Amino acid sequence: MITLVTGASGYIGTHVVANLLSKGMEVRATVRDSSDPERVDHLKSLKVAQGGRLEIFEMDVLDGKAVESAVMGCYNIIHTAAVLTFGGRINDPEREVVNPSVIGTKNILNAIDKSGDVGCLVHTSSVAAVRPQKWKNGETFDESSWADDAKMKTDAYSLAKYSSEKLVRDWYDSRSDKEFRMITINPCVVLGPVLSKRHLNTSPSIVMMLVNNEIPFTIPVDISIVDVRDVAEAHVRSLTIGENSGRYLLASGNMGLGGIAKKIKIEYPEIKIPSIQLPYFISLLASIFNSKISFSWARKNLGKRLFWDSRSAENELGMNWITPNNSIVDTVKSILDNNWIDNY
Repeated sequence: MITLVTGASGYIGTHVVANLLSKGMEVRATVRDSSDPERVDHLKSLKVAQGGRLEIFEMDVLDGKAVESAVMGCYNIIHTAAVLTFGGRINDPEREVVNPSVIGTKNILNAIDKSGDVGCLVHTSSVAAVRPQKWKNGETFDESSWADDAKMKTDAYSLAKYSSEKLVRDWYDSRSDKEFRMITINPCVVLGPVLSKRHLNTSPSIVMMLVNNEIPFTIPVDISIVDVRDVAEAHVRSLTIGENSGRYLLASGNMGLGGIAKKIKIEYPEIKIPSIQLPYFISLLASIFNSKISFSWARKNLGKRLFWDSRSAENELGMNWITPNNSIVDTVKSILDNNWIDNY
């Protein structure tokens, strides 16, 4: 039984592949360019338990024919391929963010229909597909909520995640074969061990920004965290357990950026870490001149907290979370172990 993992060279995708191989499963891992060492070397170095096998398969998720070839012969599909943005500016949101998620997901669904071999689809969504654009400070969201008010101009990432997850669910609801298994996984900000330097451009960039001394101050932003190893485990468990058509929010807890900096400083006092937090209004003003943080993102998130109800994942998938503190420490450890920062 072959499990296809799309976006296997990505942060979540790599850990999903590692999890499957550690359990002795056969994995077909798709990458955009199989000749690129940055996309494949860390996959080839993963440990494979007895009975396991890794096949690296070149596939562009926007190429329907290539997707069909990748899907052929696979029973499980874990679809992680997407584009992650964290508050940064983008030039063409439709081409850079929305299309890879929506068109890529549509190609996966079409390939499943043509294959006839697939019995399970686990789709990587996000809490960005859950949270509406307007929310109250301190609000808690569960799996019943949708980001159905997301707009291309103001939040292309949420629109991409909402649109692709709705596409999967509408497709599933229209199927006559209800024995087909479908689950969506909705993680918040993902931290934990980094297995490739290219993953530092995704959610671990928050930690990298601190340890690499890229900012002199922290800002008053609260971050919901889940460990990448837990995200991978939830995906793999969903292949066999959990409610069919379930939607599972993954969150282990919240920490402010200042708290993250303080934790890193305690564990690694030799690293120069920003110790002063800017007040809200100065942080908001600074976002205008920051290439990594957009003003609209800052206005919506600075000085506020929101929470995710992950009890369904705990009760139905049996998840026990790695703590945010451990996720942060292990993120930094992997960065230091690989000599990826300049000031250490």
